[in-house]
This record gives sequence, structure tokens and C-alpha cells, in this order.
Amino acid sequence: MKSNRRSAIKSMAVLAGATALSPQAMASTAKKGKSKRVLRIAHITDVHIRPEHDAPKRFEKCMEEVRKHKPDFFLNGGDTIYAADYSHITRERVNEQWQIWSQCRASIKEYEVYSCLGNHDMWWAAPDKSDEMYGKNHVVKQLDIPGRYYSFDKNDWHFIVLDSNNKNAGSLDEAQREWLEKDLAALPANTPVLIMSHYPLLAACTHLDGGGMHTDYKYLIDLFYQHKDKVKSCVSGHIHLLDKVVYNDVSYYCNGALSGFWWEEGDKNSAGKSYYLQTPPGYAIIDLYSDGTVTNEYISHSF
Repeated sequence: MKSNRRSAIKSMAVLAGATALSPQAMASTAKKGKSKRVLRIAHITDVHIRPEHDAPKRFEKCMEEVRKHKPDFFLNGGDTIYAADYSHITRERVNEQWQIWSQCRASIKEYEVYSCLGNHDMWWAAPDKSDEMYGKNHVVKQLDIPGRYYSFDKNDWHFIVLDSNNKNAGSLDEAQREWLEKDLAALPANTPVLIMSHYPLLAACTHLDGGGMHTDYKYLIDLFYQHKDKVKSCVSGHIHLLDKVVYNDVSYYCNGALSGFWWEEGDKNSAGKSYYLQTPPGYAIIDLYSDGTVTNEYISHSF
């Protein structure tokens, strides 16, 4: 046990500048000066919507709280439905979960929602690959997004949404790498960029949960350093845990999970109802400023 602990501590030390914070401390305190806030975003991730545990009504209750923050739009970080990726999942179960998501999405219909693919969203157990519900294309349709990865602009900020679900779990495929490099290169100098992925691109909490960080993080860090005047922050989910890592002046936020412990009571070591380890269910409010400053506040939600 001591050997394993020493190994974990050694691994944590590799993440230079990494800081794991409590929910109450997750609001960035960067100096804004006279910079103007130009966007407010609600970041929800790992909704894992399902019919059990009264999840749909609890989702809508949470959205009532989010509305009070008056966000401009939503970022949805993947694992939107509870699970479609296991071999025993039936077509009927997949359709049931997406139908519930459609109903939940209608409860925030006044907002634009930009989503990414989570590892549990795809139905790989379809009879064959020609089935219209097989794999990623069906999820793209259900989420009403342009593709499995894409970018868009809002108020002089550039947003990039990645697909982490490739041959090596938590990685970009070659086509996506080429697209990402071109997308960043095409931006004017000093264009502030926020990137969303499902798997964390860089994190500390993955050491507590047996992995789950992007395996190609060195490639990504090198690429972001080439565009250090642009890339400001990266947000993710997947781990259901909460942390902030700062490396080369880029802030990486792993923003817990709206569903917490998958809408259930919580694991035996939980600190509270629906907690996963010490992280409560919740969402993040992200403020973006004209000078490229980012603040990220994680707000726990009591179901």
C-alpha cells in the first residue's frame, strides 16, 4: 500500500503547477482590471440522463438554478445519456435515454447548447455498422451538433469542441489533429480560445480515479505552446471529480458531473448525497473577458 501511495505521489509531481481545489475554491481570482466580461457560459458535463432515480425532474430543477446566473449559452461536455456503450444495451434502451434527453433539452430550449461526444453516448452493439444508430453519427444527430468535432465564435472568443473518443481512449485521431492545427493557425494573433473535451486534456484528479486523462497530452501541450497567445483555457468532465491545473498559463478545469454519482446515493466513501469521492454534483459558470481572462466557478447542486 505504501509503495502504491509513493507511486501516486510521484505521478502527481509530474504535473508541474497542478492544484486540486475544493468546490468552494474553484472560482478563479485572476485580476480583471478594466477588462469587460463579454460572455457567461454554463458548463454542464456527465449528465448521464436516465429514467431511474427521478433524474429528469432533478435535471430540470438544476436548470432552474442555472438560469439565475443568466448564462449566454451552454457547453455540454458529453456522457449526455447514462450509457449506450455496453454490449448488453438494447436499441429500446438507447432510444429511451435519448428521448428523455430530448425532453430535458426542451426545458432549456431558449439557450444554444454546444455539446461534445462522451464515451458512454455511442451504441456500439448495433447489429452492424450500417445501422443508422451505430456509433458517432447517431450521437451527432441526437445532440444537434455540426460534427464530432467543430469550432465556433462568440463575442471575439473562439471555441473548439473536440472528440476524445478514438482508438486510444482519450485521444485525437490523425484527421482531427490536422483539423485542430489548421483551426488554431487560421486565427488572428491574440484571439482568445476556450477548448472543450470530454476526457481531460490535463488533470490531477485522474490519479485518484485510475486514469482517464488524454493519452496524447504531450502533443496537445506542445501545440498549445505554439499558440500561447491564443489558448486560454480547456474544460472537461469524464472523471466526475473536480480540479484545476495550470500549465504554461493555460487553465485546465475538470468540472465534476451534473449527475454526481450517476444520480445515485453516492459511493461508500462519499462526503454527501450523490457525491463521488469528495466532489458534489454540480455545474460550472464560466465568465470570459475581453482581455482573455477566464474565471471558472463550480457550483454544487443539492438534489
